[in-house]
Amino acid sequence: MRISKQVRRAAVAGVVALAAGAVAPPANAAVGATARVAPTFNGSVYAIAYSGSTVFVGGSFTSTTVGGRSVARERLAAFDSRTGALLDWQPSADDTVRALAVAGPAVYVAGDFDHVSGKARDSLARIDGATGQVGAFAHGIDGSPRALAVGAGRLYVAGTISRVDRHDRARLAAFSLATGLLDEDWTPTADDTVDALAYRDSKVYLGGSFHRTDDVRSTLRLAAVDAAGGELVTAFRPAPPAVVHAVAVDGNGVYAAMGGPGGRAAAYDNSGRTRWLRTFDGDAQAIAVLDGTAYVGGHFDRACTTGTTGAHGTCTDGSVSRVKLAAVRADGSLADWAPQANGVVGVRTIAVDPAHRTVAAGGDFTTIDGRSQRRFASFG
Repeated sequence: MRISKQVRRAAVAGVVALAAGAVAPPANAAVGATARVAPTFNGSVYAIAYSGSTVFVGGSFTSTTVGGRSVARERLAAFDSRTGALLDWQPSADDTVRALAVAGPAVYVAGDFDHVSGKARDSLARIDGATGQVGAFAHGIDGSPRALAVGAGRLYVAGTISRVDRHDRARLAAFSLATGLLDEDWTPTADDTVDALAYRDSKVYLGGSFHRTDDVRSTLRLAAVDAAGGELVTAFRPAPPAVVHAVAVDGNGVYAAMGGPGGRAAAYDNSGRTRWLRTFDGDAQAIAVLDGTAYVGGHFDRACTTGTTGAHGTCTDGSVSRVKLAAVRADGSLADWAPQANGVVGVRTIAVDPAHRTVAAGGDFTTIDGRSQRRFASFG
């Protein structure tokens, strides 16, 4: 049975670490705040993935608009990340696509669908990144996949999963990229939903609403497991104050976008020690890192100057305008990057392309800085 995303849970505001206690003097972000030319969409964008000069997009949309012309695209689309030109890549999913991952020539998709391009695929599929042809990769999934990651020769899948191909799983599973088969030996567990995955340096980082990883106490909401064996990485012990909606990682550590009250974005070192923590007046739902700057998206409207929030997540000690998008420098200071999106839900996903120094955001917004920009925006 499909399980909808949980209602955002409240948490007591924690002590703000390092430079998050006050807004620092403006600092430049790695990219500009003006949206580049790109297709727009008639429905939500949930997932973005880069491969070379191509950007793949997944969501609940059924058409995209390029140069004023509407073109059918059933929940999957691809375009040139440099020019914004729509590509002739048009597999179709019969329900929402919630996650994307690229491995070589393959694009892996996960979501609520039962068929892709007319072929039966239970929530998970592999598609050729050039031709759009649906591959033979097919598995039976009990539960809803919500996140994908690629590394160590595997595709990692997370969500509310309870069984894969009749094998019991506790919200996590892995498949061989070489054979497409379920990795029967990779069996880490989480006791509640895993909403986010990230891979780096032979570790898989998990974010969500769980309280135990591999049935170990004090591994709530954010944890790491070994990419090969699945064992809990006990050296990484962060203490996120709220549900983790998104995770990113770079050479300096791990980044998390969290719920509230208000919302949080945080950076942790490789042991889980908090490097910085920033507070917003609404949930942070997406995060990605480029050149040490963390780009954060959500349904917030303001960045708080301290970690203190009111009963409904409002900033009580001062704030600055950051509507649905913000950037935080490596020292925890708030960058001056402020594209100002709109909407209630706002930004659902953020992805970066280090090769072309590009940041992309997707979600439910329809404007950026007051100009029409429906549900996808790219900044370079």
